[in-house]
Formats: sequence, structure tokens, C-alpha cells
Amino acid sequence: MRDFIQALPKAELHVHLEGTLEPEHIFALAQRNGINLEYKRPEDVVAAYDFHDLPSFLKIYYAAMDVLREEEDFYELAWHYFQRAAAQNIVYVEPFFDPQAHTVRGVSFETVINGISRAQRDAAEKLGVTSNLILCFLRDMSAESAAETLAAVEPFLDRIIGVGLDSDEKDNPPAKFAEVFARARSLGLKLTMHCDVNQKDILDHLRECLDLIAVDRIDHGINALEDPTLCDAIVERGLGLTICPVSNRFVVQNLTGDEIRQMLAKGMRATINSDDPAYFRAYLNENFEALVDEAAFTEAEILQLVRNAFTVSWLPEAAKTAYLARVDEAQRAAAAH
Repeated sequence: MRDFIQALPKAELHVHLEGTLEPEHIFALAQRNGINLEYKRPEDVVAAYDFHDLPSFLKIYYAAMDVLREEEDFYELAWHYFQRAAAQNIVYVEPFFDPQAHTVRGVSFETVINGISRAQRDAAEKLGVTSNLILCFLRDMSAESAAETLAAVEPFLDRIIGVGLDSDEKDNPPAKFAEVFARARSLGLKLTMHCDVNQKDILDHLRECLDLIAVDRIDHGINALEDPTLCDAIVERGLGLTICPVSNRFVVQNLTGDEIRQMLAKGMRATINSDDPAYFRAYLNENFEALVDEAAFTEAEILQLVRNAFTVSWLPEAAKTAYLARVDEAQRAAAAH
């Protein structure tokens, strides 16, 4: 099964570039930028990854970002992820980034976007990994801050495919950002929002995503299974759900394999993703492998999840068809062996 997973060309639709910042890279950037860390070794950083819910994760996550200061830092951040993606036969990515987490520290938006964009170009040319970038607003900041960030993006719209909403969900519903998301849609951007597992008012948040914001995709979204009308609406609209099994296990102590299987049975377009792989110590293939090892997922189920990711991506239809043909070719080659 590991060989089968590796052989399949894959898309990843839910990975935070800041969440790919490995401990060794944190130390290298801290040294280069003259930043003192409270840890003495990369191993000490990993030992501090004691997450039991979303807030406990975010506290460490945002603190680590302080080492990202210069354009080259953001280039390296994205380039290192794309190298790992290529090694796992990930051929297409729609990665997230959090500009507000950097601009509040005095790092300009241009510095962030230029570094990431350069890595995207190099990844396409040198690694065969293509990507389209999604800008996420931080939901625990104000709607005004989100609007200011979107305004800063307008000169760079050719580098952004969509906008998302992440960070601490408690008391920060989708409705808080309705106006800025409407503006983003008017600019031609796709829309997605996090509806993380077992958060406060999660079913209301899901309903707002569907009925108020009219998202093009939902990030996480496991709790939709609690409401048949939500499931029906998601299926009817053909919306993708970007599920992150190993991340779920950290946040809610459950890989959610049974829930993912239920989604597939209902015709919901669930996809598998890595979320913040440097922190959860699992990139995309390891997430698939965890489903095989711990929830007995079959080749057919893995194949469906892989196909779903290309289907609900924001690629043009011709590109989706071409990628799906590559998946079918890899599946036939695996069957022949």
C-alpha cells in the first residue's frame, strides 16, 4: 500500500506553508536573522509540540513564525515544502499562507508574496510541482484587518487563486467576514473557510459557509455529518472537503477514519491533506498511510480520495482531466504488478 500511495500522482489542497516550517529550518533562520530561541536544539522544539486542542497548537505555531523576516526566508519556506511534495509524488498544490501573521510583525506583504511566488515558479520549472496560492485571513483578528489585507493583495491578484479563513474559530463565525469575502468574490477569487473539528457553534459555522458566504470549498468539515441537511447540500453543490486525519488526531484525539469513510459513502467529496505537517510530523503520504494502518482503508478508497482532490481543485477543467488521466495510468500500472 505504501508503494501504491507513493505511485499515485496527488494534489494537496489544505497545507499551510507556515505549517511546513521544520525545526531545523527554524534554527537556521534564527541564526541567520539574529533571533534568540528559547530552545537549544531542534529536538527540543519537537519535544515542545504538546498539542491537545486548536488554541494550544496555535500558540506554538505563531511563535515559531517570528524567524520568518526576509524574502529569502519565505522563498526557502515554500521551496522546502515543494521539495518534500515532489518526493511524495504530489504534482499540484493549493497552499495557504497567512500574511497578517507577518505584517503585524512589520514584514511587508510584498516581502512575503515575492518569496513564495519565486519558490512556486522554481517548483514548477525544476520539480514539476505546480501550485496556486490561497491567502487566509486570521479569524481572531478584525474584519477591518482582513479588508486591509485584501486591499493590499489587489496589485498581486495574478498570484492568488482564492481566499480562506483560519486560526482560532471560537466566537469568530464566518458571518464576521461576510463583507470581505463578498469583495474577494467580486475580484474573481475562489472562497474557502476552515470549519475545524468539534469547535464551538460548528454546525452554525458550516451553515453560514454554505448559505451566507457561499463557499467554493470547506476546509475540514467533519461535523457536517451530524446534520443530514448539511450533507445533502454539500453533495448537491459538489463541494470538496479538505480533511486532515493526522491533524485531527492531535486536535480531537481521533484520526476520523470512520467519518471519512461515511463521507465517501454519502458521495461527499472528501480529500486527504497534511494541514501543518512540520508540527504534526506527517506529510501527505503519511496521512494516507495512517488511514491504511489504523482504519484499514483500501486501494479503492485511497484512489477515490486522490481523485476527489483533483476534481474539487480550482484548476481549469482541461487540467483536471489531464491529472486524473495520470492517476488512472498509475492505478493501471499498479494493478499490472
